Amino acid sequence: MRGRLTGFTLDRDGERQNITVTVAADFSETYDELKDEDVEVEIKKAAKHRSLEANRYCWVLIDQIAEKTGIKKSEVYRAAIREIGGVSLWADLPTDAVNRFRESWEAHGLGNQVEIVSTDDNTGWCEVVIWFGSSTYDTRQMSALLDSLIQDAEALGIPTITPKEEEKMLQRWGKKHGSDREKADE
Repeated sequence: MRGRLTGFTLDRDGERQNITVTVAADFSETYDELKDEDVEVEIKKAAKHRSLEANRYCWVLIDQIAEKTGIKKSEVYRAAIREIGGVSLWADLPTDAVNRFRESWEAHGLGNQVEIVSTDDNTGWCEVVIWFGSSTYDTRQMSALLDSLIQDAEALGIPTITPKEEEKMLQRWGKKHGSDREKADE
């Protein structure tokens, strides 16, 4: 649930802090259920999610690239994800757990990928790269994916939108979600 921090006070004894969170959704039923209970609280900055319009355009380009090259759409998509920065992490996993982890991770989406980089038979550990699929991307990451696909399409002679049209597409998303492209790049 999204909300906004709107207040912060200290009790008279200075021992307890009170935080006020304002939410747009109806929280009354949950409040009534939990008001006298200890609860777990996690507050973090809300993520700026990708544009569905931008996502649709990515898949239009992926389809056209696949048609032109004869490469499966899924492979065009997965290759494009591997080409952009900020959407992967490196990790060490026990060798005997890598396949189970890969199956579980990749079951969560077509773009989720795991690649073994190296294996150390002496320690029983593998170094892996883990990629996140575009369903988790923020505006900056989605823009990078879209830019990469546009470049690939243009190299193949596939007509694409102009940079100005791309910017407008991403700005419309930003206005809809209370952010803009510059803020997403911070």
